[in-house]
Amino acid sequence: MIFRSNKIKSIGAREILDSRGNPTVEVVIGTASQYVSAAVPSGASTGKYEAIELRDNDLNRFGGKGVKKAIEAINNAIAPAIVGKEPFDQKNIDEALIKLDGTTDKSNLGANAILGVSLAVARLAATISKKPLFEYLRSLALIKSSHKIPYLYANLINGGKHAVTPLAFQEYHVVPQTENLEEALNIIHAIQNSLKKTLQANIGDEGGFVPNITDVEEPLRLLKEAAEKTDTLSKVRFAMDVAASSFYENSSAGLTTSGKYNLGDKILTADELLELYKKMATDYPLLSIEDPFHEEDFENFAKLKAALPKLYVMGDDLTVTNKERLKQAIAKNSINSIIIKPNQIGTLTETLETMKLARDNNIECIVSHRSGETNDDFIADLAMAFGTFGIKAGALQRGERVAKYNRMLQIYEIFKTL
Repeated sequence: MIFRSNKIKSIGAREILDSRGNPTVEVVIGTASQYVSAAVPSGASTGKYEAIELRDNDLNRFGGKGVKKAIEAINNAIAPAIVGKEPFDQKNIDEALIKLDGTTDKSNLGANAILGVSLAVARLAATISKKPLFEYLRSLALIKSSHKIPYLYANLINGGKHAVTPLAFQEYHVVPQTENLEEALNIIHAIQNSLKKTLQANIGDEGGFVPNITDVEEPLRLLKEAAEKTDTLSKVRFAMDVAASSFYENSSAGLTTSGKYNLGDKILTADELLELYKKMATDYPLLSIEDPFHEEDFENFAKLKAALPKLYVMGDDLTVTNKERLKQAIAKNSINSIIIKPNQIGTLTETLETMKLARDNNIECIVSHRSGETNDDFIADLAMAFGTFGIKAGALQRGERVAKYNRMLQIYEIFKTL
């Protein structure tokens, strides 16, 4: 009999390119007989309180976006501390990574280095146990499900920091109201193709169209028109990621418009912006609005939630997958839904803890990609494992986005046999 240890024997890392052509981290981890990898995404629209990526800042190489320092952190600091541990001990490994970094924002070793190792450990444990990743993830946390199959948030019109455009709001989604995954993808495909004929526009970071428009209501009109043309309006709701911090005039800038929101064609106070959201919710079938106000404004999030109780008011920059930020949002009754991005917090364990806290307080979770993505499909397993309310994976027009949908289809087929 040949005995093979399940202990981690090696950890290595390399630089790969994300969907914007910028470097990112891929971690390779293995036992004596099995190896897996995990790749880390990167956001363009990042919250102030997100865990920190480690970048090289060498302007002569990839414009300062290299990740050689993160690679060195994995090879020289993390690997010696983790090699020899059992990959099934996810919580203790993640706690060891956090302690090794020694900062509150993971700025020492880098959230990109830490997350790559954390996700790779989970994938290795699933492989050793001969379980699909989604099934193994369920053994790590008990999190209340929302849907058997998450709603698909398909970002079909891109603005803000995800595109070169005068459009201030960052994302406009169609969200098919069905847990039949094949039907949902078919609806998205139909609306996307209708928009393609109408707009003939460029494609943004997340696969959506980038029309040359400024009016933030116009994309909703375009989505409604496309849904009507494809006879799918009764089957979908719309959603927006406003990313309001990206066009908020901070008082430190010393502008006459300080404390207001610059939409390009108009400048609004928080109260005026709230009235605009109320009008949009009346005129269009809005399901949710993400980051409707800047990332410090718990109070106006709460005002919008009270004014539109049937709307999902969603925290992303506000909460950054951080349990302490979520506790503030709960205390102030600011949100009823939250974006979950593992690279905002840096370890799988912390991600699951935030998800559990949200669901224990009846806050819906929407697992999300980043604008700088890889072909790694971990988030598809994460969303399907816990039956989250939704998943944001982009449009059906870029390979790194489609990779997530294809993984969901694979899991969907497994679900049918259970």
